Amino acid sequence: QVQLVESGGGLAQPGGSLTLSCATSTLINFNSYMRWYRQVPGKERDLVAAIQWFDQSTFYADSVKGRFTISRDALKNTGYLQMKNLTPEDTAVYYCTLEQGGSEAWGQGTRVTVSS
Repeated sequence: QVQLVESGGGLAQPGGSLTLSCATSTLINFNSYMRWYRQVPGKERDLVAAIQWFDQSTFYADSVKGRFTISRDALKNTGYLQMKNLTPEDTAVYYCTLEQGGSEAWGQGTRVTVSS
């Protein structure tokens, strides 16, 4: 069973930055995808960004393009979501997922709060 551990959430000021990490002890296959979602209470989870583990092709939601960067370190089995120029609208619980072998595993989530 794949276990994902997110870290890096916290409080940031508007205009600030945070970098989230998503680590697993499972060897990640090169045909896998890692995704970051976020959820605000009372709303659905929204896909924020995704990366293909082999070719590192990426996807970003329009709301974060130009501000967020998704990346991965294959040697560390870890993915990252670098978030810059944060706004209060980025406040949410962020979840990473790993789609591998026909299933998608979810992390426990890490809270990001953007407030002055």
